Amino acid sequence: MATSTFVQIRRDLHQIPEPGFQEVKTQQYLLRYLEGLPQDRVQIQTWRTGILVRIPGTDPKRTIAWRTDMDGLPIAEETSYPFRSLHEGFMHACGHDMHMSIALGLVTHFVHHPIADNLLFLFQPAEEGPGGALPMMQSEEFALWKPDCIFALHIAPEYPVGQIATKPGILFANTSELFVDLVGKGGHAAFPHQANDMVVAGSHLLTQLQSIVSRNIDPLDSAVITVGKIESGTKQNIIAERARLEGTIRTFSMESMARVKSRIEALVKGIEAGFACTATIDYGCGYCQVYNEEALTEEFMQWVSEECPDVTLIHCKEAMTGEDFGYFLSEIPGFLFWLGVNTPYGLHHSKIEPSEDAIEVAIHLVSRYFTKLSERP
Repeated sequence: MATSTFVQIRRDLHQIPEPGFQEVKTQQYLLRYLEGLPQDRVQIQTWRTGILVRIPGTDPKRTIAWRTDMDGLPIAEETSYPFRSLHEGFMHACGHDMHMSIALGLVTHFVHHPIADNLLFLFQPAEEGPGGALPMMQSEEFALWKPDCIFALHIAPEYPVGQIATKPGILFANTSELFVDLVGKGGHAAFPHQANDMVVAGSHLLTQLQSIVSRNIDPLDSAVITVGKIESGTKQNIIAERARLEGTIRTFSMESMARVKSRIEALVKGIEAGFACTATIDYGCGYCQVYNEEALTEEFMQWVSEECPDVTLIHCKEAMTGEDFGYFLSEIPGFLFWLGVNTPYGLHHSKIEPSEDAIEVAIHLVSRYFTKLSERP
C-alpha cells in the first residue's frame, strides 16, 4: 500500500485529538483500518481505549513488539493546516498522530510480508497523562501476548528528515507531576494583618523551590523543577485565601527524585509555619526513566550506520523529556529513538508542523530492522 495512504491517515487522526483514556474516536478509527486487513493474518484485542495487534510469525522464536501512543494535548491549534483539529482546545502537538500512522504502516507491511517471529503492536492510550503504559503492562491482554523485546520512536523537531538519534543507556528522565495547595485566611486588602495572604505564601514557595536543584542536588547529576502554573486570588483588593502551584520534577536518577521530593516537603512545612497556613502536596502522575538496553541499542546503531545509507544516525545526549514507555523498558529489553521531522516549533507547541516525509522513512527503517532482528538465532 502506498505510503501516501499513511500520510492521509495521519491527517485524519490529526483532526480528532483526544485526552488520555478518552481516545474513543481514535480507537474506532484505528479499528476500522485494522479490520480491513486480512483477518487471517491479524489478531486484535482491545484494552480500555487502546489496542493490541498480534501478527503470528512463520517460525517464531520470540515476540517483537512496537509501541505507539495515541492521545492528544489540551492545546488550541495554531498551525496552517487545512486538516486542523476538529476538537476545540485539543491538538496532536506531540506527534502521536504520526506515531500511529507509522505503526499502521508497519502492521500493513508485515501482514503482507510475514517474518519468522511473532509481532505485537501496542496502541497505548494516555501517554501524556495519567499514564497508560503501566496499567497496560499489568493487563490480562498484555500478559497473554507479552513480548520478548520492545521498541518505539518519538518525533524530534530539531533533526531533519532522514536523521534519527538515540543512545545506549538512559535517554529520558524520571518525571513526576507536582501540585501544591496552600490554604490561609482571606480578607480585605486594607487589613492584611487580619488575613493570611496565600499570594505571598505561594510566591515565597516558588522562589524557595528554585533553590533545591542548585543547593541540594549533586552538580554532576541533573534535575529540573519547573512550576508552569500558579492560581490564586479573585480580585485585586481581596487577599487570597488559597493558592495552587502546578509543576513538574525531572531527574536522571531515582535517588535525586527522592531527594527533590524530600526537600519540597521540608520547604512546604516551612511555608505552613511561616505563613500560618495549611498545605497539601500531590505528586500526580510519575514516569520512570527511559533506559535503552545497551547491547540491543548499540547493535541497532551499528546496523543503521553500516546498512542504511539513506538514514543518518546521531549519537544524541540524554534529555529531560518524560515518556511512560520507560515502564515497558524497565521489564522488557528494547529502546526508543528520535525521528527527525524538521520543524522550527518544538514539541507541545501550538504551531508544530512535522514533516510528513518522515512517515515513510520510519516505516521503511523499522520494517527492515524487524526483518533483520527476526533472522537472529
